Amino acid sequence: MSAVDEIKARLDIVDVVADTVNLKKSGRSYTGFCPFHTNTKTPSFVVFPDTQTWRCFGACADGGDVFSFVMKREGLDFKGAVELLAQRAGVKLPEYAPRSAGQTEERDKLQELTAAAATYFHQLLTTSPAATKTRQYLTQRELTAETITTFQLGYALDEWEALKDYFIERGYSAEELLAAGLIVERDNGQPGYDRFRHRLMIPIRDAQGRVIGFGARALSTDQVPKYLNSPQTALFDKSATLYGLDLARKHVRDSGQVVIVEGYMDAIQAHQRGARNVVAQMGTALTEAQLKLIAPLASQIVLALDSDTAGNTATLRGVSLARELLPKKHRATSTSRGIAYEAHIEQEIFIAALPAGKDPDDVLREGLEVWQEFINHAVPALDFYETLILGTADLTTPQGKALAVRELVPIYREIKDDIEKVARVQRLARKTNLDERLLLAELKSKTTKLRPASRPQPPEPALPPDLSPEPVPGATNASGMGLEEYCLGLILNHPLSLAMANDILEKEGVPGLTANDFRRGENKEIFKSLQLWTVSETPKIETLVSMVGEVLERRLAVLATQWLRRPPPPTENINQDLSVAVLRLRLQNVIEQIKELTFLQREAMDHQDTQGARHYTEMAESYSQQRKKLEQTRDALSLMGQRRAEANRFGTGPV
Repeated sequence: MSAVDEIKARLDIVDVVADTVNLKKSGRSYTGFCPFHTNTKTPSFVVFPDTQTWRCFGACADGGDVFSFVMKREGLDFKGAVELLAQRAGVKLPEYAPRSAGQTEERDKLQELTAAAATYFHQLLTTSPAATKTRQYLTQRELTAETITTFQLGYALDEWEALKDYFIERGYSAEELLAAGLIVERDNGQPGYDRFRHRLMIPIRDAQGRVIGFGARALSTDQVPKYLNSPQTALFDKSATLYGLDLARKHVRDSGQVVIVEGYMDAIQAHQRGARNVVAQMGTALTEAQLKLIAPLASQIVLALDSDTAGNTATLRGVSLARELLPKKHRATSTSRGIAYEAHIEQEIFIAALPAGKDPDDVLREGLEVWQEFINHAVPALDFYETLILGTADLTTPQGKALAVRELVPIYREIKDDIEKVARVQRLARKTNLDERLLLAELKSKTTKLRPASRPQPPEPALPPDLSPEPVPGATNASGMGLEEYCLGLILNHPLSLAMANDILEKEGVPGLTANDFRRGENKEIFKSLQLWTVSETPKIETLVSMVGEVLERRLAVLATQWLRRPPPPTENINQDLSVAVLRLRLQNVIEQIKELTFLQREAMDHQDTQGARHYTEMAESYSQQRKKLEQTRDALSLMGQRRAEANRFGTGPV
């Protein structure tokens, strides 16, 4: 039995959900108000003990198993949900990372040491007479005692070896203090003195809330630098960390928006003022690793950096990187040459332009409403970029006009919508007083050719030999594949089929396949990775294995093996086959939901809950309409596939 299945066997979903949702028993099920959206009239959230699943029949229309619920509630990825529930269930997880026992012990020791250091600094701040001025400074910054405790702010004594002596007396070695970045190595290579002295200490945590390093703010005008961070250690990588993500993660996922600021104090002030979807990039330009942390959580990214020149430069670097690295999804785009499948960034990137001379901390101290007003008026990144370039270039000179064209036209080439692309070029022509035909020619001069609508399928990826398969509980056919597994297996072996099948469905007026179509938490998470993987130029299985992570490697191997055990569908019908499979999966879910609603309606009638019974009846009727549409579309696509197969069989060509 895998660790995931053991967790499911030991935990009852009712107990897990009841931690945060007030559930009321209703026959064999439990009902309550959905924790993921506003809902105060009729309970729309239902937990089904028999199947160990949950479903919201209200606004979010989502559902799944215990892992799906915890992922949504806590803003975790699948691995995070597994770790959290394993601790609750008393299940020991295997050591996935390829570390030796010695390496694991060393890392655990460093983790323990950094946590102890955070406690040490915090105690000094709250009790030491030497920290009096630091406490006054925090009062001037309007930080409350609750905020100071939440972020575990601390103080480093103005002494050379205070921390070193403290921890050596408690059994830690100088080498361990050096490895944790808490002391500095002397010129002769020997461990020396404390790294942080007379500074406000800000513990930096990873996404799971574990202390991994420190940021330290100067408290004297002659201290350089103003902010001093922990060095790179086995725990801390500044470029792969977003400050405050452990506290902001759930709020980011709930709102679908993340606001990125530049400094620690900005993020702390935001949290205190109630803007809890804010994280900080700690004074660095956005990195690929940081973007990967937030991409699965937010559909909208707002950059709210300082308004000065340095801030604008950092903003542009962040926008440029985001454009290159954010997850993309292929979708059909209408062009002058027909339909082309192109990669579009899924996340929206906006820029919040703060007032001149003010940083986020200044705005936040004016009140949450003032801050939110700036965030609500954030402009699309490209509009911000245009305004900045046109505002800094001297458009009265040839050199300034050339600069504007050189900066903006290459970006316009990346726009997939032809109408928007031409409209922006026309506007640039008016701003620079240049001939529109000249700029359109420049636009087309280096435009890469569009890929044809029908691209050859890449060779089927082979699974790495070290991923050995295991049986999947609850298999529904000889090959062990239910409809969820069938869809995943088909996409895994034919990456381009997802975009093509979604296009077929959308032309029939039916949404394409989404993560909400999956009930098993591990399948839901694998599909999210597949969405990103399939849009790469050359999908490689090694890349996908890295994306799903060590917790889901074996599950991925199972899916691939199950697919190889079943007769493959004809290659020419792959896209059609997947679109029909998606419809069947959705039909299966809708039929189950109608049964659940009918049962809830009867339960409400038995308890003389007329309003509830009417609500469930109306919802069941709505789902029945969805069922009818799905059945009609399934039958039409199935018939089309049969005709195509017959035409190919008898050599009459496609129909």
